[in-house]
Amino acid sequence: MSALWKDRADDRAQPEGRVMLPMTTAQLDEVMAVEVAAYAFPWSRGNFIDSIAARYPARLLRDPAGALLGYFVAMVGVDEMHLLNITVAPAVQGRGHARFLIGALVDLCRAHAARELWLEVRESNARARRIYQRMGFAQVGVRKAYYPAAAGRREDAVVMSFKLGAAAGASDALD
Repeated sequence: MSALWKDRADDRAQPEGRVMLPMTTAQLDEVMAVEVAAYAFPWSRGNFIDSIAARYPARLLRDPAGALLGYFVAMVGVDEMHLLNITVAPAVQGRGHARFLIGALVDLCRAHAARELWLEVRESNARARRIYQRMGFAQVGVRKAYYPAAAGRREDAVVMSFKLGAAAGASDALD
């Protein structure tokens, strides 16, 4: 994981031995079980299959015993990366796993020479928005009616961005 979060006191209390692994189609039953437990409007199995087939960076986070803690799927662009899905299993939320996943994604961004990381988050997801803001993401826009919502309505997405720095070794907002 990135050193960006390594020295934070709340991370020191987290379980050691978490492991990041590539996501494959063989794990999709397990991933889908977490996805449908976490969201009212989950990604479909086809969304994950398409992402893996397109070779998008997709990673699983497992605990030392092998239990699935969470995952992310991202898309590489020119000088940027776009987080498409990040999920922590509901039973283990609030334990720093999302921050760990984002740290791994930031490391992956650097490996791809990305200068910026983008994401959308439901406007109603105040908890996630606070986490992203504490990690240095800034709101840069709103996508109107982006997400499906109850009763056939649509919900706006808040677009957020994290600048990684123009060169290797550049200081980040998270340092």
